[in-house]
Amino acid sequence: MRQIRFLLPLLACLLFAACASTGVRSPLATWVPSPNHNARAPVVIVLHHTDQHSVQESLDTLRSANSGGKVSSHYLVGADGHLYQLVSDDRRAWHAGPGRWGTITDLNSASIGIEIDNDGDTPFAPAQIAALIRLLEDLCTRLRIPPSQIIAHADLAPSRKQDPSRFFPWQTLAEAGFGVWPRAADGPAPPGFDAWLALQAFGYPMDDRAAAVGAFHRRFRGRDDLPAELDAEDTRILHSLLLQQERRP
Repeated sequence: MRQIRFLLPLLACLLFAACASTGVRSPLATWVPSPNHNARAPVVIVLHHTDQHSVQESLDTLRSANSGGKVSSHYLVGADGHLYQLVSDDRRAWHAGPGRWGTITDLNSASIGIEIDNDGDTPFAPAQIAALIRLLEDLCTRLRIPPSQIIAHADLAPSRKQDPSRFFPWQTLAEAGFGVWPRAADGPAPPGFDAWLALQAFGYPMDDRAAAVGAFHRRFRGRDDLPAELDAEDTRILHSLLLQQERRP
């Protein structure tokens, strides 16, 4: 009996240590830990494409370094829909880099990073988008991240990044309840509506206006070839987006 009484506290300590070392993890994903992280609290989810050619290549990069140094993300979504988790949800992965979204200036500390296996030049696989939506449901529920707070890497760093590419199906995500998409029912913007102020109010950094417009066009119009100006369609879209922003609880 004395041996059992001695072993019980020891087993409890070992169990606690195991939980502490793994942190908060999704039951949907395979745990493939990366050492490239530190502590943070998420309020937004940032979507990337890997710009590489296989899951294994991306797993290797996200667990070591790329040309800019050590990088990681919390999750990687394979083309076949398999989910990999590299960094615990309660830790700070190194995926966003310098940038800003609205008033948030340290995106690594405030976000969950999701890499999507895609070379940037091809459409995203349906199984992959379905898996991403399941993951977003899980993350927004468990971590209490507002479902509207799903953004592109290019949104926060438009002068540096272009991911995910114009092929990414933002409307499909919005129809599933994640991110936002303009509504036809909101109609045109009223007279005097300032589209540039609206772009900034929505969240885009305005240090480089042309780059911000490029990121906006990529996300909401699926185009990389439009002029770096805001036209009537952009104004309509921004009007609808701000109406939705105002109506959020």
